[in-house]
Amino acid sequence: MIRDATAADVPVIHEMIRELAEYEKCLDEAKATEEQLHEALFGERPAAFAHVAESDEDGEPVGFALWFLNFSTWRGVHGVYLEDLYVRPDRRGAGHGKALLTELARICVERGYERLEWSVLDWNEPSIAFYRSLGAQPQDGWTVYRLADDALTGLGTAPE
Repeated sequence: MIRDATAADVPVIHEMIRELAEYEKCLDEAKATEEQLHEALFGERPAAFAHVAESDEDGEPVGFALWFLNFSTWRGVHGVYLEDLYVRPDRRGAGHGKALLTELARICVERGYERLEWSVLDWNEPSIAFYRSLGAQPQDGWTVYRLADDALTGLGTAPE
């Protein structure tokens, strides 16, 4: 079962974010707090949205999708950018990941959004195979760039 996340889900979503970061060998970079996550999802001006996958057996959260809106200047409409998709390892293969992506695709279709996009690490072959099985295509020729930490601060505080 897939449902909208609630404020009560923040601790388990935070826990799963840390599990994902550990899987991606970047746990030291996962610095977000439960308070920050709560504010982003349920604060006065939510900047992100989340869905939770629940176990069919006991209703426990076993995965989540955290996403936000983007905008295509070429298409002239919003889209969904999937920041994180995670299903706990012992619950994989039961359709939770596909159900989460299906829900996001449904939202896109219902709202007239024309793209559902995300990034995947190039070494994550199981995920790549899963995404391709759904019809997702890699965007070859594009490289993600990021400004963070000292580089971001330096540019953001540079005199004009």
